[in-house]
Formats: sequence, structure tokens, C-alpha cells
Amino acid sequence: MPGAAFLSGERVTLRTVEEEDLDLLNRNVNDPRVRRPLTSADPANSEQTREFFEEVVSGDDSVNLLICVDDGDEPEPVGDIVLFKIQDRRRWAEIAISIAPEHWGNGYATEASELLVDYAFSERNLHRLQTRVIEPNDASARIWEKLGFTLEGTLRENQYYEGEYVGTRYYGLLEDEWRQ
Repeated sequence: MPGAAFLSGERVTLRTVEEEDLDLLNRNVNDPRVRRPLTSADPANSEQTREFFEEVVSGDDSVNLLICVDDGDEPEPVGDIVLFKIQDRRRWAEIAISIAPEHWGNGYATEASELLVDYAFSERNLHRLQTRVIEPNDASARIWEKLGFTLEGTLRENQYYEGEYVGTRYYGLLEDEWRQ
């Protein structure tokens, strides 16, 4: 059973990541369809995923949440979302998300992202959020653009993806832009 509900939307709830959720996180990071478009994910075995959970997910430097679909008796985990590199003094952080491929195209990523963005600005009192998307990942770019993020620049050919070098797009959103 996923952890306690932290943020709730119409169709998804963001819940705390518990030890029993590590299998889903491990499957996602090792699925080439999920891993390749991420800008910083390497394959991980179960022990590495457990270490990540103990050192990062359970730590104070990030907000790691499980994305669950609430369409039945028990919430179904479909991915995870994280607010990381949180700089409280500078009031900014980075946001990233991954969804299991069988749940792509249902709007879960957009709804989960909207919940966490609102939390970051409303409850964490952040001033700025940023995210990264590799160039071939247009679906992810659309999520951030839909939420009002601005393309701030592209690092050219800094990632190797499916046999070629591609760039990484950097998106940013300021608190006052979110509130408009």
C-alpha cells in the first residue's frame, strides 16, 4: 500500500514513497523507455535503489513523492515526481518526473506536476522552479509548457540518446508567472 497522501488532485494523489514502492521505482529507472529520456538516470539494481531510498528519498534535501491514480479501492502507483536541489536561501528548486510507460498519455504527469509546482510556490515559498528535458522528449516539454514554464535555453549535444548527440532544454517558471 502506498504511503500517506501528501497532495491530492482530481485523478492523482501524491503520496510519500515507502519501502514497498521501491520495486516500481526500480522498474521505471531500468525500463529503457523511461530511462533513456531522463537526463541523469543510470540502470540500478535493487540494492542501489534501496540505497537511493535510504540516502535521498528519506533525506531532507528533496521532496520525493509517488504518483498514484485514485480510480478504485486502492491507489495504483504509476510513477514518481521529485522536487530536488532545493535552495531555500535562494528560493529555487528543480523538478523531475517519471511515469511508467503503460500510463503515458493519460494526463497523470501534467496533473502531478501541477500539484507539486503549486506546493513549491504556495507552501515552500520558492521563487523559481526549473526542469530539464532532452530534445527528443517533446511529450515532457509539452507538460512544462502547458504549466507556464518558459524555455530558457538549450545545451547543444550534451546527451547521447539512441545513437546520436542531442541537446537538453532548460525550462524555468517564476512564482509570479504561476500566480497569473
